[in-house]
Amino acid sequence: MTPPYAAPGLRADRVSRTAAGRLIVDGVSLAPPPGAMVGLLGPNGSGKSTLLRILAGVLAPTSGVVTLDGDPLRDAGRRRVARRVAVVDQDATTQVELTVEEVVRLGRIPHRRAWSPPTTEDEEAVGEALTRTGLTDRAAQSWHTLSGGERQRVQIARALAQTPRELLLDEPTNHLDIQHQLDLLALVADLPLTSVIALHDLNLAAMFCDHVLVLSEGTAYASGTPTEVITEELIAKVYGVRALVTQHPTEPHPSIRFLRG
Repeated sequence: MTPPYAAPGLRADRVSRTAAGRLIVDGVSLAPPPGAMVGLLGPNGSGKSTLLRILAGVLAPTSGVVTLDGDPLRDAGRRRVARRVAVVDQDATTQVELTVEEVVRLGRIPHRRAWSPPTTEDEEAVGEALTRTGLTDRAAQSWHTLSGGERQRVQIARALAQTPRELLLDEPTNHLDIQHQLDLLALVADLPLTSVIALHDLNLAAMFCDHVLVLSEGTAYASGTPTEVITEELIAKVYGVRALVTQHPTEPHPSIRFLRG
């Protein structure tokens, strides 16, 4: 019998993670469909960031397995994982004075040998990443002079320069204004790869995600399309707040309005 995780892509099968005697992630499975944008939802402390780190191979699961094309992630090798899976954290900072292009070039490190000069393939990947994120005219600008939204775009460009097939993003819209939130998620949604993104904003998740997985106290509470999952009952049970969920009048996704009290 073929095990449920022996399939292409990045998958988690019943992964758990314990830290300081506390169960942070408890038996969660996730199998993102190829090319889909999957939202990780849940309140603070529900295990979203920990699950992303497990998927990225930064943390090892206490039990369960993460696989890449059917091979356990622990056996896949760092270079192979780094070439396939790119990560965009909540906040990125550096004390080194770098230009936008230099930051994006960091994405090519998994594809190069130490001290080797950039290849034509490296140059093409960096150029395409800058173009796709609309940063070509900012290539020579100092990273430190950019706004928060622009810095997040640079981090996505760096990730794209890796030419990954899977992209993991940990609450990338934090601290961004509404326009930059929408622009950033529209950019991610249009990318030709599989993405898993932790989000707090349920309306943004409903607008952009193909599938969502809701975590509650480390467990998988619900999964499916935003319309199937984001309901008034779920919001009350998982988040402890009242909400009115209606079908958006012009878009194929639900709209959430939170109620006082």
